[in-house]
Amino acid sequence: MSDSMKLSTPGFDPQALAQSGGTNRATTQGPKPTVKDVGKAAQEFEAVFLSQMLSQMWQGVGADETFGGGEAENTWRGMMIEEYGKQIAKGGGVGLADEVKAAMIRMQEQEQGSKKGSK
Repeated sequence: MSDSMKLSTPGFDPQALAQSGGTNRATTQGPKPTVKDVGKAAQEFEAVFLSQMLSQMWQGVGADETFGGGEAENTWRGMMIEEYGKQIAKGGGVGLADEVKAAMIRMQEQEQGSKKGSK
């Protein structure tokens, strides 16, 4: 895959990570994630997954000379694919976000149950 086709990770903010000190939010005593937060994280995960699948689909497709094509199209294609992934996930996706969200909620419930049992 060419460098121009590589995708950035949606939702990754290096500045925010640096400011947080890189700590894992799940292990700190900060605010607990809400169901809305979990749903958003699951949707972002599905968007990344879909973008990766779509990038493989577009890998063998050349630039179309009808609309200009060339290196500019190759430069922007990665961003277009990333947006396709986001929009597909936002529109309901393939059901992956629902499964990820359910698994994340189960994990949180198990963690809360183990914390209550240890007190």
